[in-house]
Amino acid sequence: MIADLRIITLMDWLENDLLLQADNFQPASSDASFRRYFRFTSADDSFIVMDAPPDKEKLAPFIHVAVLMASAGVKTPEIYQQNFEDGFLLLEDFGSQSFLQAIAEGAAEVLYPQALASLFRLQTCRDLVAADLPHYDQALLHRELAIFSDWFIGDYLDLTMPEALWDAVQACLVESALAQPVTCVHRDYHSRNLMVLEDNQIGVIDFQDAVIGPITYDVVSLLRDCYVAWPEQQLAVWLQDYYQRLLAEGLVAVDYPQFKRWFDLMGMQRHLKAIGIFSRLHLRDGKSGYLADIPRTLNYVIQVCGEYPELAEFGEFLQATVLPAWQKNT
Repeated sequence: MIADLRIITLMDWLENDLLLQADNFQPASSDASFRRYFRFTSADDSFIVMDAPPDKEKLAPFIHVAVLMASAGVKTPEIYQQNFEDGFLLLEDFGSQSFLQAIAEGAAEVLYPQALASLFRLQTCRDLVAADLPHYDQALLHRELAIFSDWFIGDYLDLTMPEALWDAVQACLVESALAQPVTCVHRDYHSRNLMVLEDNQIGVIDFQDAVIGPITYDVVSLLRDCYVAWPEQQLAVWLQDYYQRLLAEGLVAVDYPQFKRWFDLMGMQRHLKAIGIFSRLHLRDGKSGYLADIPRTLNYVIQVCGEYPELAEFGEFLQATVLPAWQKNT
């Protein structure tokens, strides 16, 4: 009933306040938050309408970051109208061709360089680093890692991790993250949050949680995507090329092995958080479709543990205890 009332209020805003007559109105997409998106067509125009319940989601960060990223040359949806009281935005329609769909149809060779170029524009904009955005600090990193231990290990699998082992893993990952140069971080720069526009231009969405943080965070989100995996040989080509661009720009000053270590450990932190979020979406929000992405994401973590001796014991715990419990639960 509440959802129906919000749609009635939304349509009233569109038709009576904005004087737009609906030819068609249908769900466009949803995400892992409480936001919903609808495609609204009127005459010859098509728009996306964001529904963000004010008691659960805030419009101001979305608008703030959209303006900042657009100033850096990143293609974000233009905001045509806003309604703070009810939690609605009228946005530019990027169409329905997601990056994930396009690469599944064989466009990866063209689109990954485009996505990396868009990310490079974001990371090389000095004004964004100086902008009023939250910082990815030690406390935030620990809170994110706790999502894995609480929701996946504890609530979903009903397991307990050895405290000393988990403390050592967290210390390793947090130390690596905080040692990196900082830049603007989208935080979810992956195949489901990128849209393919005309001439293969990349449109970027779901950016409202942007922070200032580790330079490898977004590139690992893209290349070690929770929703699609690539052979390590291909990943290495894309990553080495991106590293060279960052090096030439003066954004990193370490050799490639150190950069790759940052990348691997940052990915592990992100993937542990993602596994926890997928579990929380299932247990708390009834969104169980994300459980299918846990095996791929957990495999990334196990792979990284196998490459660094200090993480070997954690990798053994995952394979000997966590994987059997996961398989028993599914």
